[in-house]
Amino acid sequence: MSSPVQLSRAGAIALIRVDNPPVNALGQAVRAGLLEAFSAAEADAEVKIVMLLCAGRTFIAGADIREFGKPPQAPILPEVTLAIERFDKPSLAVIHGSALGGGLEVALACHYRIAHRDARLGLPEVKLGLLPGAGGTQRLPRLAGVAVALDMIVGGEPISAEEAERYGIVDQVFAGDVLAAGLDFAERLLRQEAGPRRTGQARIPPSVGHRDAQLLQAKREQVKRNQPDAFSPPRCIDAVQAATLLPLAQGLERERALFLECMASPQRAALVEKFFAERQAAKAGRQVDGAVRPKAGSTEH
Repeated sequence: MSSPVQLSRAGAIALIRVDNPPVNALGQAVRAGLLEAFSAAEADAEVKIVMLLCAGRTFIAGADIREFGKPPQAPILPEVTLAIERFDKPSLAVIHGSALGGGLEVALACHYRIAHRDARLGLPEVKLGLLPGAGGTQRLPRLAGVAVALDMIVGGEPISAEEAERYGIVDQVFAGDVLAAGLDFAERLLRQEAGPRRTGQARIPPSVGHRDAQLLQAKREQVKRNQPDAFSPPRCIDAVQAATLLPLAQGLERERALFLECMASPQRAALVEKFFAERQAAKAGRQVDGAVRPKAGSTEH
């Protein structure tokens, strides 16, 4: 069986393409393929920059739901994102469609990011009773600041590409062909002799008009008021706070501990069960709908 991650070359640019339909989910084969491809590009003396993109209609749109509730298989995503960030050759993520959950965490681990103008970026783990567990709570605040990170991680709603550019999450918004835009930006980085730009080493940008401690406390009070029984939102806040207090390595350890707390929560299990029930109901609804309603243009009666 061929890998869902393929490595090719365009001159000095290594192209790593994920092709795992329908949404390029981060199953074990994708995680292993990413590590293998990035390692091979790192070892190739002819490669000067690595470009990550995805086939089909979307960037990596999150975890593989078939792995929910099962023991984790190596490599786990935190290992993959940390390795990507640590590579010595600059890397570029080219985002289209949706970069959600672990998909956005992979993009944040790359050194540069561009996004199609129609793309959506988000960390929706809180809706399943979790928190981003592959560096999202540590890297996002370092790019966008604490206020934006809290809104995205505790709220769980995606943002537009234009918002992501405004917040400093992506370097450029593009229109048109994904591959062409990626190659154009990669060539520009080559001309500039740009090196790695590791998100985990960045300093958190100051929040306008507020101190980070004030923002964190305000979000805690909001969650306590509006979601008094919620398990994961307070831990999302704790994880973001760790980014403001700790270097990346220690912050990732704190994130991992909080993630495992959420994984063990009965509330998380209930939310995942609800997620699957809603998916099944929607699927059944589509089947029933398809049985009673002919497609547009059909001549059936």
